[in-house]
Amino acid sequence: MTSAIVVGAGPNGLAAAVTLALGGVEVTVLEAAATIGGGTRTSELTLPGLLHDECSAIHPMAAASPFLQSLDLSAHGLRWLRPDIDVAHPLDSGTAAVLHTAIEDTAVGLGADGAGWRRFFGPLTARIDALTQELFQPVAHLPRHPLTLARFGLNALLPATVTARRWSTDEARALFGGIAAHALYPLTRPTTTAVGAMMIAAGHRYGWPVAQGGSRAITDALAAVLTAHGGKIETGIHVTSLRQLPPSDLVMLDLSPTGVVEIAGDQLPSRVARAYRRWRYGPGAFKVDLAVEGGIPWRNVACRAAGTVHLGGTLEEIAAAERAVHSGRMPERPFVLVAQQYLADPSRSNGDTHPVWAYAHVPHGYTGDATGPLLAQIERFAPGFRDRVLAQRVRTTTEMAAYNPNYVGGDIITGANTPLQVALRPRTASNPYATGIPGVHICSAATPPGAGAHGMGGHNAARSALKTLHTPRGGREYG
Repeated sequence: MTSAIVVGAGPNGLAAAVTLALGGVEVTVLEAAATIGGGTRTSELTLPGLLHDECSAIHPMAAASPFLQSLDLSAHGLRWLRPDIDVAHPLDSGTAAVLHTAIEDTAVGLGADGAGWRRFFGPLTARIDALTQELFQPVAHLPRHPLTLARFGLNALLPATVTARRWSTDEARALFGGIAAHALYPLTRPTTTAVGAMMIAAGHRYGWPVAQGGSRAITDALAAVLTAHGGKIETGIHVTSLRQLPPSDLVMLDLSPTGVVEIAGDQLPSRVARAYRRWRYGPGAFKVDLAVEGGIPWRNVACRAAGTVHLGGTLEEIAAAERAVHSGRMPERPFVLVAQQYLADPSRSNGDTHPVWAYAHVPHGYTGDATGPLLAQIERFAPGFRDRVLAQRVRTTTEMAAYNPNYVGGDIITGANTPLQVALRPRTASNPYATGIPGVHICSAATPPGAGAHGMGGHNAARSALKTLHTPRGGREYG
């Protein structure tokens, strides 16, 4: 029987393992940490009874994932829950832009920009399933929906600041800019429209849901599917070299490119090793988890019902903060993302004490303390907030990398979203998942289509690996 070893039990590693197991392969997953999940772990980080997502928290792209949709994960405990409001973006004026799942509700709230919002996102939302089929693959593939892809591409290549000129109000422009800022790349650079457009269109189709019981439910469900098909998972196994792995036909590495270099050593062809060493990492995430009595007292009431709140002020303020972070400077007012998962999932709270998830974009490898600027951004839009904080837990960029070695310098998306890396991740090759070592494949968030709990990188890599089983050694599939 064909066998495979998967190194890493994050969403992509488990997606690869499930795909291989469904293909009849005997799979063993090795995870260095004591628990599976990678970026989808959930723990009691502040006070007993409060469930905090350790990294990934809100899941519009996972809900839209063709791979996750193909599995009956609800039978294994995964249930998507949605807040009353998906995203709120407050401004100093006291107003807030609001993203609802229903595009009509969003358009009404945007007033004069509602019609323009509907014109831009309506067609994308209607075609989001076709778009995910195309964009959740490597760039070089034969499109099944070429016209849809071409229409999207005309706008997606633009900087977010250029696309935002479609709208005249600060509210609409800030709402789009805050969502585009999930790219962790300057909003004045090409391709940043793509991230904002996809997340908004997916949200208008599937909402911005949370997983009941915490993000760990996603990988717990994938693990249940794997074990149901004969797969095994071993935790506490730190792989430092490919030579320590037992013999197998396939090896899947849910590792960053530099992580692959570290464990593959001189087995990597020199051209591949050079490419992986040149891989660029992006800005870091500085995370603060909070236990808040009574929730955050947002000045704008819409924020009190929103699962996600983006803090950064106007589009221009966000763009300036992201530009500073990208150039290695810590802004006085960083862009901050706040998640209030308990609004959709009350099981995460303990009485009237609620878990609040927040992180700020900071420079790569930032060694300072961003706690003050992060909390100040919340206080800016929720006066009196600090008086309600009962406990907090800080995770710096260094601690992010210790928590998950793929998060080099605190980069939680495992690679800068430069136009070149978006198009040719993780290196220029006919098969981006091939490492150049026969039978060994990379399947992390550094591979197409990039970061997220959607599992598509692992799924794509496993499908590619299955094809190579019958490819002669040294053939083109090994890139």
